[in-house]
Amino acid sequence: MARIVFLGAGSTVFARNLLGDILSYEELADSEIVLHDIDPGRLETSELVARRLADALHAPAKISSSGDRRAALEGADYAVNMIQVGGYEPCTVTDFEVPKRYGLRQTIGDTLGIGGVMRGLRTIPVILSMCSDMEDLCPDVWLLNYSNPMAMNCRAVNRATRIRSVGLCHSVQGTAYELSRDLGLAYEDINYVAAGINHMAFYLTFQLDGQDLYPRLREFAESDRVPPHNRIRYEMLLRLGYFVTESSEHFSEYVPWFIKRDRPDLIERFNIPLDEYPRRCLAQIAGWEAERARLEGDAPVEVRKSFEYAATIIRSIETGKPRVVYGNVANEGLIDNLPEGCTVEVPCLVDGNGVQPTRIGPLPPQLAAVIMSNVNVQELTVEAALTGRLDHVYHAAMMDPHTAAELDLDQITELVDALLLEHGDWVSAMKQTDPPTV
Repeated sequence: MARIVFLGAGSTVFARNLLGDILSYEELADSEIVLHDIDPGRLETSELVARRLADALHAPAKISSSGDRRAALEGADYAVNMIQVGGYEPCTVTDFEVPKRYGLRQTIGDTLGIGGVMRGLRTIPVILSMCSDMEDLCPDVWLLNYSNPMAMNCRAVNRATRIRSVGLCHSVQGTAYELSRDLGLAYEDINYVAAGINHMAFYLTFQLDGQDLYPRLREFAESDRVPPHNRIRYEMLLRLGYFVTESSEHFSEYVPWFIKRDRPDLIERFNIPLDEYPRRCLAQIAGWEAERARLEGDAPVEVRKSFEYAATIIRSIETGKPRVVYGNVANEGLIDNLPEGCTVEVPCLVDGNGVQPTRIGPLPPQLAAVIMSNVNVQELTVEAALTGRLDHVYHAAMMDPHTAAELDLDQITELVDALLLEHGDWVSAMKQTDPPTV
């Protein structure tokens, strides 16, 4: 019986999806599920949902919850991390509103950009504290990380801890599903290989029965059928020759070409939803309140299979049944033209031996080049978080493609100063060294 711990289980809807996946497998139905969150109210609701899911699936799982992280982690086989440090308020609001004062607009701000840098600085110390507990209480655990900024978090874990980990996202499989619908094909019939970094991996092959589908994708890109929400990714297909795995709104803030304060025509042409993540947060908060009222009543709990990989990974490790997933792992000889050790997203074989990444070799040079512009920011942010060197926060912001395209060096320094001041104790691990000066 596997002991599976959910960290940040107060993210009730996401936890429900993962729990539904896990308990739907006959081999995992009797798992021990332990829920942990620092919010007692959300934790109570998540435990109720978990119990109702188990009842609906007739799964004999042992379910418990604890506000004590160490008690929850003791003896864990798997730890599923889905925390958001600082929440919508105050931290996400700060990540968006302060940059706006300098003319810097964002869409999501959780992976790269100045918002991603700040999120990394406040998240990495918490995850490393979790890993320290794991090294004491469950050193053989598998950490399945869903928290953003994914690449930064995974890089810090791999550099600073001994915990086995893999970062998980739904962008590769989710985008492949979108593309199959655009082409009028069944997702189950598509075969692909993708590689790169989280939110900026590319489909190196995209096929149907051995036939290359890229000519059809390029034809689609040049037609008037491109969905309005996907204009940027189809534009990048025509420019780079490959389709990227994360959404257009995400990609718009990973590069310097689309969000420009003096070019409102670009925002309109590519249908870029500025301030999208705060809107989603508010909708999710309202949705959670409605969901809690519904679930605490007599409404049935709906169980639907998700696109997430956590359950299939646990099942494959527990049973030895092989499965290929896309995971975020350390680049240890996997992609030749990305830095050794950085976090890459590649296909991984999962079986009784654990998560085994696949060697890709070199990426097409134009893909490696655009990816490196993101890796530079990730590496500097992780270095800042692990060493406490404040100057590397400024360096990360200076190297960020979108920030550098909008602000000059003095403005970037002032922006970082303002963000560090506003975040206060959330980034208190940073040492107060002077910012870089001429």
